[in-house]
Amino acid sequence: MRRSRMALIAAGALVAAAAGSAAAAAPFGSSAAAAAGCTVDYKIQNQWNGGLTAAVSVTNTGAAVSAWQLEWSFTGSEKISQGWNAAVSQSGAAVTAKNLSYNGALATGASASFGFNATGNGNSAVPATFKLNGVTCNGDTTGPTDPPDPTDPPAGDRADNPYQGAEVYVNPEWSANAAAEAGGSRIADQPTGVWLDRIAAIEGANGGMGLRDHLDEALTQKGSGELVVQLVIYNLPGRDCAALASNGELGPTEIGRYKSEYIDPIAAILADEKYAGLRIVTTVEIDSLPNLVTNAGGRPTATPACDVMKANGNYVKGVGYALNKLGDAPNVYNYIDAGHHGWIGWDDNFGASADIFHEAATAEGATVNDVQGFITNTANYSALKEENFAIDDAVNGTSVRQSKWVDWNRYTDELSFAQAFRNELVSVGFNSGIGMLIDTSRNGWGGANRPSGPGASTSVDTYVDGGRYDRRIHLGNWCNQSGAGLGERPQAAPEAGIDAYVWMKPPGESDGSSKEIPNDEGKGFDRMCDPTYTGNARNNNNMSGALGDAPVSGKWFSAQFQELMKNAYPAL
Repeated sequence: MRRSRMALIAAGALVAAAAGSAAAAAPFGSSAAAAAGCTVDYKIQNQWNGGLTAAVSVTNTGAAVSAWQLEWSFTGSEKISQGWNAAVSQSGAAVTAKNLSYNGALATGASASFGFNATGNGNSAVPATFKLNGVTCNGDTTGPTDPPDPTDPPAGDRADNPYQGAEVYVNPEWSANAAAEAGGSRIADQPTGVWLDRIAAIEGANGGMGLRDHLDEALTQKGSGELVVQLVIYNLPGRDCAALASNGELGPTEIGRYKSEYIDPIAAILADEKYAGLRIVTTVEIDSLPNLVTNAGGRPTATPACDVMKANGNYVKGVGYALNKLGDAPNVYNYIDAGHHGWIGWDDNFGASADIFHEAATAEGATVNDVQGFITNTANYSALKEENFAIDDAVNGTSVRQSKWVDWNRYTDELSFAQAFRNELVSVGFNSGIGMLIDTSRNGWGGANRPSGPGASTSVDTYVDGGRYDRRIHLGNWCNQSGAGLGERPQAAPEAGIDAYVWMKPPGESDGSSKEIPNDEGKGFDRMCDPTYTGNARNNNNMSGALGDAPVSGKWFSAQFQELMKNAYPAL
């Protein structure tokens, strides 16, 4: 199932230096003693006529050191252009990678990983020799191995459904926030997604946990069983093109930065053999590709920003690149965000969205084999099941589809939409084994106001409005919705075609601020988060339905968390 012509070139089992061989002095002072031996895993993850991306892991098999320096020489014309997780420099053909402030200590048996981009002619080879702190790592290497065709790892390397037979990672940062709330201990042990919503989040922004911190914690939680780690990949150039204010850090044309500063470092970390035993689920770029269908190209809801992203192709390129690079690790399971039924459930959006997903999944070296499935309702509020009315119902001869709430949509809830959309995706070329995820973190709509049956049959609107669980003012409302509740708890394989119900959006983390709040995270003020906002074309000029006094997106919002618990369905 491999998608690109990836040169997986490994230098394996570079064993300890022979006894008695000369050792250069350690370059970091007396506290950084020379290592007695080392192994190096050097992988060329991708290369083309003009450059390459490589991931390197060095393991200290000698005495513990407090700092490290790895040296090698290129055999061709390669020139380092960028490095991450190490300070990588070059003089002529000689390359030096030095630890950063946080990863210098290497105990016996410990490893450090880093990566780099370099220019080249497409024929880069494994360096013949490596030195750790001046000591040569001698031993055999496996020469360049280029797969005979662009196939993925054997199918057996990936589970059909990563959630089956596995526990799911509990983010300790979210869990601590939940447990600190009155009554929060009832759900503080639930698994939620880890959001990588800007470059700084990879290393850990503002003192928080970075990606490696989460993966290391996941190894602790894993024990001897299987464990899924859920990551949200969310940093496309020109992100949130239909929003009234973007929360993205990259401009519309910064596809190069997206690739080299965001996706490449994430891919390098996920490819680290240390994490090979984890099942890593990625939710790839929420709220992106459907915008090219619904909010661009002359549609009534089109925005100039979405027209730009449709014209420059950077949403398609970015998603394709992410699928290709992240999917190179055989333990990574990519799920593309597929909006929700209240976005692409209409006839003119449904098939067109499937087509644009297929275009992205075959762009930038990706293939449909990079796609494990799709996720719907991420960070949204659409009810899982509407049981008091059905799409085929009619009231006094008027179809439910003609009600103001349904508004000619083909679907009334997320489960029916997700199952139907899965079939549509297979019909346009995705693998028949794909599965769907549904985010149920905030779509329970329980509490005292939950309808117990259909509404009055006075009209189709009274029938639908009186019976619907989803009590938003309009399906287009998405920010910190008043009256929302926790939905179904995370669980594997709950329905046909559904891999899992998940809480990808951590309950209690704000969707956006109710008013403008200055911040250093590039997060703008979207008036859809303002409870006084009277709306726009995308919510048919209705009130926003948002809670007041909300902090910027991603920050803890206690009032929302309490409301979600109060209105949970099933009840806590």
